[in-house]
Amino acid sequence: MEEPLLQRVAVGDQEAVRACLDRFGGLVWSLARRMTPTHAEAEDAVQEIFVEVWKNAYRYDASVASETAFIAMIARRRLIDRRRRAGRQLDKNGLPESEPPAAPSVEITADEREAAGAAMSAMSRLSDEQQRVLRLSLVQGLSHERIAGATGLPLGTVKTHARRGLIRLRELLNAAKKDGNGAPITSEGGAV
Repeated sequence: MEEPLLQRVAVGDQEAVRACLDRFGGLVWSLARRMTPTHAEAEDAVQEIFVEVWKNAYRYDASVASETAFIAMIARRRLIDRRRRAGRQLDKNGLPESEPPAAPSVEITADEREAAGAAMSAMSRLSDEQQRVLRLSLVQGLSHERIAGATGLPLGTVKTHARRGLIRLRELLNAAKKDGNGAPITSEGGAV
């Protein structure tokens, strides 16, 4: 079995870095383009995101999430940070000098709609606390510490709900995928 790509990136494997850019560049670009007002800012964001991926590749744990989910989470957090910084800058300087934000794409493919439906169905089968913690983390981008503060749950409990919820989600999505076409989802997000 081949070592996960991000583990190879973490030890400085240049071929793995190129493969990571090839494999995840489109995902990161599409996220950046949707969440930044200009093409140039999207390019800057993509560069920041991949620098953050290189810095944090050592933290990747295949038992917690797929490489795609790990990179998407880093991208989302970095993009949220950029948006917050831009908001603070706007407060200080008045009106922005850049062009208005691009309208979000509402074009959703049938595959995306199906995947979203499967994810929502799987999420609804988690415990209430797991659902709550994962929504705060994945949808709202809160850190575990902030979730603990917002919910009154101990930090360790928040982390446990997040981890067990992600593991259970993967199991449910693998089962749904297997029922759909006989091929379970791997930790990298692709079919076996």
